[in-house]
Amino acid sequence: MDDELNALRRTRMRWNTPLSEPHADLLLDRMELAGGHLADLGCGWGELLLRALGRAPDLRGTGIDTDGTGLARGRAAACERGLQERVKWVEADAATWDVPAERAFCIGAAHIFGSTKAALEALTRVVLPSGRLLYGDGFWAAPPTPAAQEIFGPDLLALPDLLDAADAAGWRVLHLSTAGQLEWDDFESTSRAGWAEWLAAHPADPRAAAVREWLDRRLREYVRGYRGVLGFTYLVLGR
Repeated sequence: MDDELNALRRTRMRWNTPLSEPHADLLLDRMELAGGHLADLGCGWGELLLRALGRAPDLRGTGIDTDGTGLARGRAAACERGLQERVKWVEADAATWDVPAERAFCIGAAHIFGSTKAALEALTRVVLPSGRLLYGDGFWAAPPTPAAQEIFGPDLLALPDLLDAADAAGWRVLHLSTAGQLEWDDFESTSRAGWAEWLAAHPADPRAAAVREWLDRRLREYVRGYRGVLGFTYLVLGR
């Protein structure tokens, strides 16, 4: 897809993870935000980062991602909320980020480190020993279908194994919660909504067939392949 369509695809998504507003508030509560620095590794457009800054006036933030379109959306949102002086946006590989921080987010970005275990180990070098990490990652909530394994690869863990990996990396679990089915369904629906709206308005566009095929395939993969099989957990971790 071209840049125009890529920019449109996530426009109806609040954040790029299965997460409701009340669940987000709970996670931010458990992070005990105050002053210092918050690094969001693989931030996308940094919506949760901006909400954290809105809660804690003495907190500074940095969003790190390779997606320039997402970072531009984050910059615009920061300006709209008067937060532009307290947040930096860095276009870089978050797996190479090594600036220590009192708080960090890494949600749905384990793949940039290579695996869940590698991510949990690397993040110990970012979060200060007295700090907290909000870590979000997928896990097998039920035995995976062949289709789900093909989509998500062989390295996804069951939840107990993911917790073992956190423990082996030196983390203590301070809070654990998982995305509910409604959160998943909303996430999947909003991930398709931007292109679905475009398709309804441009049915004769030469790109319409490819967009329609993607929308149909994404819904089919979700319902037939990983709905109720792929879980997502949010861990607040300390040491």
